[in-house]
Amino acid sequence: MLTEWYWVAPAAIGFGWQGQLINALFWFFLIYQIIVGTSYISLNIIALYVVRRSTRGGKNLHLPRVYESSLPGVSILLTAYNEEQLIATSVRSLLQLDYPLFELIVIHDGGSDDTLGVMQREFDMYPCPYAFEYAVSCKPIKQIYRSRSHPNLIMVDKINGGGKADANNAGINVARMPLYCGMDADSILDRDSLLRVVRTFLEKPDTIAAGGSVRIVNGCQVHDGRLIKTGLPYSWLSRIHVLEYLRAFLFGRLGWSRLQALLIISGAFGVFNREKVIEVGGYLSTSLGEDMELVVRLHRYALDKKRPYTINFVPDPVCWTDAPEDRATLRKQRIRWQRGLLETLYAHRSLCFQKGSGKVGWLAFPFMVIVEALSPIIEILGLIFTVLLAYFGYLNLGASLLFLAAVVGLGLLLSSLALVLEERSFHVYPSYKDTFTLFLWAVLENFGYRQMNSWWRLQGTWQWLRKSESKWGVMVRNTSWMTESPTSK
Repeated sequence: MLTEWYWVAPAAIGFGWQGQLINALFWFFLIYQIIVGTSYISLNIIALYVVRRSTRGGKNLHLPRVYESSLPGVSILLTAYNEEQLIATSVRSLLQLDYPLFELIVIHDGGSDDTLGVMQREFDMYPCPYAFEYAVSCKPIKQIYRSRSHPNLIMVDKINGGGKADANNAGINVARMPLYCGMDADSILDRDSLLRVVRTFLEKPDTIAAGGSVRIVNGCQVHDGRLIKTGLPYSWLSRIHVLEYLRAFLFGRLGWSRLQALLIISGAFGVFNREKVIEVGGYLSTSLGEDMELVVRLHRYALDKKRPYTINFVPDPVCWTDAPEDRATLRKQRIRWQRGLLETLYAHRSLCFQKGSGKVGWLAFPFMVIVEALSPIIEILGLIFTVLLAYFGYLNLGASLLFLAAVVGLGLLLSSLALVLEERSFHVYPSYKDTFTLFLWAVLENFGYRQMNSWWRLQGTWQWLRKSESKWGVMVRNTSWMTESPTSK
């Protein structure tokens, strides 16, 4: 996330300790902003180069038919906690994937709604004996179900483990394919998405994990589990999410992937080598950022063992996910993300500047600490500092407006590059009106939304420092993008 400052140069510093303090803070915030801007622009340049060579706009990425005989089997793990509204649509979408060999494992993580009943009615699930072993730790599995109508559909009913990590571990234990794909129940995939991600496992045999792009499904239309029309959300929050996801995936993750230093693969859509994940112990069940924590641990394990490996990001495959449209749900999400980030960075702090850690320890890890983890603290402090300067008469209005223009301009530049790249390479949003609308929100998000988001992340930081109980919380889902009833056959 780009950190912006309503920062000011002091009007009069003087020679006392107050002036020295103001001067020191001035240079601290200024240097920090330069680091942030330089880092993001560098990632953008790298990403632009990669996308120009490897996206649909550059060459055809469809797999030749000869590949199909070599494609490894994939176990799709769909975690579900109180997802009765969306589960049927997500399952239908995944059952239609263009992939020769896969099994779909729905993990019912002990919720209190009718998710289990929906699955039984929609897909004719029945309890059956099923041999498996607890290769990684998870809460006990109560029952396993199979579908009479879809032989490759399995459902795991387990005791709630407190989060997605434990549910994923249960799915890994039940899975029988060499690769698994982790997904959320509020997400759907383009039909060829799995083909495109698995391709990297064939082209680079040392690949242990790969992820694809995640886009916002709000505002789109989905019928019978299939995306039939793209569009922008009606909610202003979700429209900003579209921009955030474009920047994060098209530039951030693609840039780090090119540097072989990608530290996170989205839990909404990531493919992993099952054996390698079991080798490192699976997901950490106590983590709120289980997706990032696992990827960092895979990095550490391979680096410590001095094994060649690849963790890749493919920009073309698309997963469509439901985004929060109310501030209460969004606040829970951003607090959870910040806590998960801090938990992971602290647990693996020895990786930072570690001998032999390469770009992971010397570039990516410090970036995540300085630019991502600390940004809400520094931004809120900057806002407080600005108010104090104004109160005591040290505010230089001209300088502050100039700095504001530079910060907003940088954010607008990054968003504009993402929009141009999206338009020329992927063209997900065919309407020029949509592109203009997103450009407008790229300006407006600097005034209110970013500050609100920083405040929520600061709350997540405070909760982590206090070691308060980790909770996922109840997430309110939006179902307006579905054109069919989630419980209709």
